[in-house]
Amino acid sequence: MLVSGISAELDTQHLYVLHLEARDMAILLTKSDVMKVLDMKSTMDIVERAFAELHGGSALMPQRTPIPVPDHHGLALFMPALIKEMGALGAKVVTVYPDNPPKYGLPTVLGVIILLDVQTGEPIAMMDGGFLTAMRTGSVSGIATKYMANPDAKIGAILGSGVQARTQVWAMCEAKKFEKIWAFSIDPPEKIDAFCAEMNDKHNVEFERAVSGEAAVREADVLTLATSAAEPIISYDWLKKGCHINGIGSHAPHMRELDEKTVCNARIIADQKEACLAESGDFIIPMKEGKWNESMIAGDLGAVVTGAVKGRTGPDEITLFKSNGLAIQDMSTAYAVLTKAKEMSVGTEFSFSA
Repeated sequence: MLVSGISAELDTQHLYVLHLEARDMAILLTKSDVMKVLDMKSTMDIVERAFAELHGGSALMPQRTPIPVPDHHGLALFMPALIKEMGALGAKVVTVYPDNPPKYGLPTVLGVIILLDVQTGEPIAMMDGGFLTAMRTGSVSGIATKYMANPDAKIGAILGSGVQARTQVWAMCEAKKFEKIWAFSIDPPEKIDAFCAEMNDKHNVEFERAVSGEAAVREADVLTLATSAAEPIISYDWLKKGCHINGIGSHAPHMRELDEKTVCNARIIADQKEACLAESGDFIIPMKEGKWNESMIAGDLGAVVTGAVKGRTGPDEITLFKSNGLAIQDMSTAYAVLTKAKEMSVGTEFSFSA
């Protein structure tokens, strides 16, 4: 497993040695390889550092390029980034194909990551991006929960019970000590019950299937939305005072999980304001209707983790973290995976020039 202090390992000397080694051979890391070396606490540590770099101006991250594949109900996203101080350079290609599970027995989200040597531009690693994407997406909700939820938050709720819901729950439990977490999704009750049993065993927290999404939301001090909904699945009127929301599922301009009253009344922190304004239907739809404007975003997560902006200004405030997913999350996590994989002799060496 990665140790919690992995970010401290990525010092200049360590990176220089890694770069020299990489000039001979690259490393191929499968999903099982990534799973061997990646845990949530370490992912949260390294991703938080990446957000601090982004806020400080030492990371370069062009807006990701989406390519719709309408004939197959798919979406491909191309996401490059350079995190200078960390020494992480590369790109991720991730696809979102909702028809995959029922038609082909494949995950909805698939991805591959390539890392490059910052000194030479040579490829130093290729790795599966599916599990890593779920982990880095979960990690950012954990970071937001850490900084934005009320200190005495005890009851959680998760809407969704798929792969992403599992890593969201993992991050929630790293960030806060919950007494109970309610779960609800459109899956059959027996599948949600199985999800609750699995999460209870893994995190030693009581999980229970709620009778409805509304019932789960009304109980929550921390609410995470990890669904593929295209229309709002919560109402502002259901929310407890002081509730913190992680909005994760909607990832396109035509999709939203949040009703307009919530986005108009919550204190909003974005993973990155520009990304959310370009891609988040939670904001784009009410903005087009003249009911919301970009000044309602209080700041970016990088500003919160560095202390430049407060994530919460009062105990009764509804707070909302909106995540679209950023390439800095992928590159920072991938570089940490590569570092630990080398130490553990995990992965397969190969050469592009062979």
